[in-house]
Amino acid sequence: MQSYLKIHSLSILILTAAIMAGCGRKKQIPDVSHIPITVKIERFDRAFSGIDTTNVATGVKLLQEMYPGFMNDYLSHILYLPNTGDSAALMRSVHDFLSNKDIRALNDSVGAHFADIRPLEQELTQAFRLAKYYQPKFRAPQVLTFISAVNNFGAVTIDSVLGIGLDMYMGADFNVYKLVPDMPEYMVRRFTPENIPVNVMTVLYQQLDAPREGATLAEQLIYLGKQQYFLEQVLPETDAHIRMGYTSGQMKFCEENEQMIWQYFVENKLLYNREGQTIARYIGDGPSTQGMPAEAPGKIGAFTGYRIVRAFMERHPEYTLEKLMGTQDAMLIFNGAKYRP
Repeated sequence: MQSYLKIHSLSILILTAAIMAGCGRKKQIPDVSHIPITVKIERFDRAFSGIDTTNVATGVKLLQEMYPGFMNDYLSHILYLPNTGDSAALMRSVHDFLSNKDIRALNDSVGAHFADIRPLEQELTQAFRLAKYYQPKFRAPQVLTFISAVNNFGAVTIDSVLGIGLDMYMGADFNVYKLVPDMPEYMVRRFTPENIPVNVMTVLYQQLDAPREGATLAEQLIYLGKQQYFLEQVLPETDAHIRMGYTSGQMKFCEENEQMIWQYFVENKLLYNREGQTIARYIGDGPSTQGMPAEAPGKIGAFTGYRIVRAFMERHPEYTLEKLMGTQDAMLIFNGAKYRP
């Protein structure tokens, strides 16, 4: 029958098959448009920077009333302004902070870079709806933005408030980052707007799950793997290397050397190790992983943990994301995955 087809018809059929195959590989994202969550980000950064420096006390009091669960912690634990209980001294510190020319310039830069916050609101709305879809107990927090004075607070949760430090997402080429000591390149490259949803959903996940005290490396891998599996579900259109915090090259290294990475853990008898310093080499942030090739990223345990959890979920289709997150026995997941790359 094919012999009767014209060349161009055959080409169309091949192209159609290719398109269909591509569609088959596309992630199936559930329709969550019916879920009644709409994120409206409050610009606390503008409100705080707009305090009248001739009447600081009034402005601070107003923001304390508007954001009772956030304002005091913001002053003390994000800006590190001294708070000894002397209200007048605190007001002077706020005045000096707001009057500082470098801080004013930072506020102006952030204001220009994030003049329109609506795209981020749309991204977080979708992520929160997906979180609610998979985890019905999920409660969307109040979301606001702030300036951290480049104190490396990208996303924080305080009570029911989620704060986003916009000055930590100005782009890797933002000159101010180069002036800050102890801010290595592997961190700075992640100071981009595309990392905001990842950091937001990560801190929200950390409210729902945590590794137990004295956990083995294997248990820590499962914790990181569950976290990454959660991020994949709620941020399905975000590239894997961004979710992991890797460069695309580091992600490629992990994918091409998955078996080698696993063998390294097994042959060095690391999986049941409980020593904090040893475990930190594989789950802590850094430019690379000590003992592995230079191309291996820091926090390589996130990759292996994710692959283990993914293997478990493929073997156990009866598990939903909610059930996975509710499973506190990490070794049940570890053993049940039968992970052998």
